[in-house]
Amino acid sequence: MAYISLNCEFRVFNVLPLVVFCALCVDFTRTLLRDLCNGRLPSVYIDRFRNHCSDASGSWFDSFTDLTLSNFISTCCSFDLAKGKEILTLQRECHARRLDALLRVLLVVQQLLQENRHESKRDIYYIYPAFFQEQSVVDRAINDICIILQCSRHHLNVVSVGKGLVMGWLRFSEAGRKFDCINNPNTVYPIPVHVEEVKDIISVADYVLIVEKESEGTAALSSQFSIISVSASSAESLDLSLNHDGRGYPDVSTRRFLQLLIGKLRLPVYGLVDCDPHGFDILTTYRFGSMQMAYDAKFLRLPEVRWIGAFPSDLEKFSLPPQCLLPLTTEEKAKTEAMLQRCYLLREVPQWRSEVELLLQKGVKFEIEALSVHSISFLTEEYIPSKIQAGLYI
Repeated sequence: MAYISLNCEFRVFNVLPLVVFCALCVDFTRTLLRDLCNGRLPSVYIDRFRNHCSDASGSWFDSFTDLTLSNFISTCCSFDLAKGKEILTLQRECHARRLDALLRVLLVVQQLLQENRHESKRDIYYIYPAFFQEQSVVDRAINDICIILQCSRHHLNVVSVGKGLVMGWLRFSEAGRKFDCINNPNTVYPIPVHVEEVKDIISVADYVLIVEKESEGTAALSSQFSIISVSASSAESLDLSLNHDGRGYPDVSTRRFLQLLIGKLRLPVYGLVDCDPHGFDILTTYRFGSMQMAYDAKFLRLPEVRWIGAFPSDLEKFSLPPQCLLPLTTEEKAKTEAMLQRCYLLREVPQWRSEVELLLQKGVKFEIEALSVHSISFLTEEYIPSKIQAGLYI
């Protein structure tokens, strides 16, 4: 069996032209075809990454029965190191279908690069909907291609469907368009999808506030105080009576935009999320990245983020009445218990872990807006300003 792996310095393509990616796409496909024509079954080796493990010491080892991963390498938990190699062969039907999907997506990517066009993952799905059947098949193929070519998704001209929002004391331009948030600090602007084209960033803000969902309260905060407010969605797009299905979780563009802002402006960054398992998971996605895109965590995570609320301990501190609280569901309790096992909580933010333990212990949750039970302006005029001034963030 032939061994297919592209051995090159990770992230070298940040400085190379698109033609290099096109050449790599062609070379990878040609290698597969050459082996098949010569009667050899190719094996594709794909590095695997994790952004956390369930061992506080940082070591981990998992047994995967669905894939040929018996030679997975057990290493210490790290953002930037591969945790082993996954072997895909044509000898297994599930692997053959996965390679088929990979090659179909790779063909689309090659066309996008050659024509200098951009498409979303959803656009790619609808090119072969009968074959892909599920969006997750396309998502996995794109991640596999990024790992094989050792690049980020935007290098493939594959973009997210933008849902991030920004407002406050900020001005920037993107592809010739000007975003003047400073003159309209309480107006919400969409975060650009092509973050690499954002430039001329100017701000007079004192800090950046990441909120789970944009609302009238955060709009008022942006107009009254010198801040930049960033969210992954608006309150109107969320129906909190339904299960969370990715809404409120930051997309790639939002995280890349935040990393650019923080790198350029060097401002403190605070995270404000609902006091529930989903809110906390959203917060950790900003700070530590997601498991699905762990291979790119170095370029998406925001280690500067500090948690400003809402804390489970705020329940007694601010005397929230029972009508503002909801019991955790069985699924939410299980999710919370699983999150408590993440190694980075013990290793890097033990205070976060203590609050999550308190959430599980109390068995109740509440939304950010519940803090307005005392007064309509409590969140913006007392809660957030007092926490920042007194350093009551973790």
